[in-house]
Amino acid sequence: MATNKQNSSRLKRFVIGTPIASSEDSHQRLPKKVALPVFASDAISSTAYATQEILIVFLSLAAVGTAAYSRLVPISIMVMVLLAIVVFSYRQTIFAYPTGGGSYVVSRENLGKYPSLVAGGSMLTDYILTVAVSISGGVAAIISAFNNLEPYRVHIAVGFILLITLANLRGLKESGSLFAPPTYLYIICLFGLIIYGLFRVFVQDLGPIPHTDPFENELLDGANSVTLFFFLKAFSSGAVALTGIEAVADGVPAFQKPEAKNAAKILIWMALILGAGFFGLSVLAQHLKPLADEEGLISQTVLAQMAEHVYGGRNIFFFITQFATFGILILAANTAYADFPRLSSIIAKDNYLPRQLMNRGDRLVFSNGVILLGLAAISLVVAFSGQVTLLIPLYAVGVFTGFTLSQSGMALRSYRLKEKNWLFKTCVSGFGALTTAFVAAIVVVVKFTDGAWIPAVVIPALVLGFTSVNRHYTRVRSFLQPSEGYTAPFQTHFVIVLVGSVNQGVLQAVRYAQTLRPDRLIALSVIQGPEDREKLDAEWAKHKIGIELQTITSEYRDLTEPILNRIDELDRETNDDLITVIIPEFVTSIRSQWLHNQSALAIKARLLFRPNTVVTSVPIVIP
Repeated sequence: MATNKQNSSRLKRFVIGTPIASSEDSHQRLPKKVALPVFASDAISSTAYATQEILIVFLSLAAVGTAAYSRLVPISIMVMVLLAIVVFSYRQTIFAYPTGGGSYVVSRENLGKYPSLVAGGSMLTDYILTVAVSISGGVAAIISAFNNLEPYRVHIAVGFILLITLANLRGLKESGSLFAPPTYLYIICLFGLIIYGLFRVFVQDLGPIPHTDPFENELLDGANSVTLFFFLKAFSSGAVALTGIEAVADGVPAFQKPEAKNAAKILIWMALILGAGFFGLSVLAQHLKPLADEEGLISQTVLAQMAEHVYGGRNIFFFITQFATFGILILAANTAYADFPRLSSIIAKDNYLPRQLMNRGDRLVFSNGVILLGLAAISLVVAFSGQVTLLIPLYAVGVFTGFTLSQSGMALRSYRLKEKNWLFKTCVSGFGALTTAFVAAIVVVVKFTDGAWIPAVVIPALVLGFTSVNRHYTRVRSFLQPSEGYTAPFQTHFVIVLVGSVNQGVLQAVRYAQTLRPDRLIALSVIQGPEDREKLDAEWAKHKIGIELQTITSEYRDLTEPILNRIDELDRETNDDLITVIIPEFVTSIRSQWLHNQSALAIKARLLFRPNTVVTSVPIVIP
């Protein structure tokens, strides 16, 4: 048995790593060069698909043809203005609430219970979708380079989610160091493509991407005008570029000291990289005219099409760009793994989520939250076949709901405290709240049938779940709270030893029961007929056990129900009984343990909910 435990421990150490002492927490915090890829990769990675999502709306749905490309830059400018407002608000949040928690904590402190629960549900939903969208986008980048992998899209995505989950179970700092190089490589490739692409367009007169396929020409031949509905729908799709902005404010405690100052710097760096990258790609796409469709009939992503055209084919620069895109999209999920468990622990401390989510694992990470996030993301990837376009409408609702509540809370806080520049801060945060609320409403309305209804239902359902968990904890706490002068009542101690046959386990269980000095002690056995009773009585007398043996005949060969009924009968004999049921159990190796104790498990499961009943197992270890 000891060998089995040692082998299990070695396997856990190999997979997760050696435990880290709580005193080492400060040494596990992230320097800025590691914090940028950990907390900003989600936002930066959205440049890989945000422009594509805009084009999908115009080309596949609005059928406006080449006129679609003239709307890219205006929409990107609108998104950048929105980005600046949101970043300004979250920078205030970082300094006002350096303990982390972002939208949830801001809403809890300034708006009240239910707005905070909506914010918490929105951000948890957002983080789950971050993993699903990022992984699916990364797999799409690889499939753009290697089209024969298309049938394995979901399998590859699930595999990467499991891999990142495992990496995060090893610790935030370790996973951050592992994921940093691909993030920086993508930033280099992104701006390399933009700068070289614009050079070729404006200096070398590089023309648009040639499209010869009839389906592609059909997309470009549309001549409809852009209605307000489709323009707003395209804007809401492009606004997904803002996803991940809140991650830094949620994870301030993970930064090295001074936490708030370092987090604020990373927020600004992230915004500059995101804004410049998204705007640059939109300008480049306006001139190169890549294609995208809702059904996924065009296998290459917009970024892949532009890279192939700018670099003159599928050469080394094209493949480096694709692998860098794949890398950051896969690793952008790490942002959610940094924040989802931490936010879950904060909500759990407020008694709105199961308290198991509060606990740190061996590696000083919230292991239960990491595992929960991985399982939820896998479910989404499987349900939506790993298609980014299908997941995007689910994405934006939670993001902008969180933005709205956070900025509303900061506006109220600035107005209430009237600190330095309070009027300016109040106006900016208030305007930001109105803007993001407008975007959230747009997403729900124009993408309702595309899937936006799902988070619109899921988030309220989560709020109901939070309140249900809280009511349970409140009721339990109220029940257990002793009143003034409370003393535990005296109870008659009645011990029952369950007997299957007379063996070493039963004899040890009886000896243990006698050490408890109960008011009454009996042995209880379930038999099938008189022959079993005679055999059992003979063995009982042979070993001179010396306590009363009672038997129950079960004609239907049931074990648990007769025992429970007999315990109820014995319990009714005395009003204040505290009953201890002692069960002898055999413990063998892991390979053969499943061959034993199935009846004991069934009995314990039934007795678990019986009041005034204690169940004790007496283990008999068999080498």
